[in-house]
Amino acid sequence: MVVNAIRIRAKASAGITEVLVLMPHPMETGLRKDANGEFVAAHFIDEVQVHVSGRLVLQARMSIAVSKDPLLSFRFRGGTPGERVTVRWTDNRALQHTGEALVT
Repeated sequence: MVVNAIRIRAKASAGITEVLVLMPHPMETGLRKDANGEFVAAHFIDEVQVHVSGRLVLQARMSIAVSKDPLLSFRFRGGTPGERVTVRWTDNRALQHTGEALVT
């Protein structure tokens, strides 16, 4: 599987940082059949962690109920321009992917 880069946008304003994360992933449920009528194996992001300058600000569990290429949007208190946002996901096949961006 080819994994495209995680796209992250983080912007701080008035003590609140808003983060958008696009995670390219097929997110297969295991319930879909291919053209030959065979079930496509389940393949989905299981866990997501977001750190800002080493501090955990979001930890989420996902399942087959999440659509292809999940988009997360969340806010947290704190965060200043120049801090590094690190997003790491792990899927049900133990694949991991990490992306980083700076807070603007």
